[in-house]
Amino acid sequence: QDYYGKELQKSEDLKTNACITSARPIPKVVRDALERVHEEVVARYYGCGLVIPECLSSCWILDLGSGSGRDCYVLSQLVGEQGRVTGIDMTEGQVEVAKKHIAYHMHKFGYRKPNVEFFHGYMEKLGDAGLADESYDIVISNCVINLAPDKRAVLREAFRVLKPGGEMYFSDIYASQRLSETVRKHRVLWGECLAGALYWRDLYSIAEEVGFSPPCLVTASPITIGNKELEGIIGDCRFVSATFRLFKVPGGSRAGPGQVIYNGGIVGHERELVFDANFTFKEGEVVDVDAEMAALLQNSRFAEEFLIRAGGANTAALQGCC
Repeated sequence: QDYYGKELQKSEDLKTNACITSARPIPKVVRDALERVHEEVVARYYGCGLVIPECLSSCWILDLGSGSGRDCYVLSQLVGEQGRVTGIDMTEGQVEVAKKHIAYHMHKFGYRKPNVEFFHGYMEKLGDAGLADESYDIVISNCVINLAPDKRAVLREAFRVLKPGGEMYFSDIYASQRLSETVRKHRVLWGECLAGALYWRDLYSIAEEVGFSPPCLVTASPITIGNKELEGIIGDCRFVSATFRLFKVPGGSRAGPGQVIYNGGIVGHERELVFDANFTFKEGEVVDVDAEMAALLQNSRFAEEFLIRAGGANTAALQGCC
């Protein structure tokens, strides 16, 4: 709270590049939305990637660690007036900056009533802020989960508030090994998002334990520290900024492998949808998918964007109605 509320006044005050890496070009629709965000909100933004997934019209989205509200105000435009965006952050000063600009943004977006709200609170205890079970389509988080000492609790709470078929789409910092006590207790490294970084393999086991589908890696880019003193403390550990997507696939809805055809038409991704590092769907093209991907697409908000049929290219034609 001290680091983000008092010590840092703007993104240039950060001591490493951990919080400012973006791994892929930003779609035009998102660039345009970013340009309409108030300059004070943008100046106090400390994220590490872009956490704007696709297919957002009318969605309800929760931003964990929403800070000054930059991502919330971008998403406010993409979900439209019928959608809703909630931000929660533990740093009171940041929440105040976000709240201060609600009227400005709603006027700029031409909305009659606000579709954003901000709470001061902790992402490990979303119930304290009154967030109910199964109330959101998407949970996002931009380089913040590393700041929570109890990452299991964060994922558990995200899972709880997501609707069946909902998605957690988030960027964060991961380490190539489990970190030593010295690193974990280092104040500046903690504020810079490195000391709290999860060993990447642990994300997979925690996600499974909580009930999520296996993580889909979207993008990853290495982090350079660029500070001799901090590099000495870290030693041979390597860090990466990565975006993952996790889905809350309803129990008992496991599909077999299949073939899918992207219908096209998702705003900003009309011809091609880069779903993750393994799957890119081009409009009208038949793609063989494994059982996991078939279940994700079939049970999520993407179901209506695809033609999904059971059986991969090598599967014998299924008898009867399936």
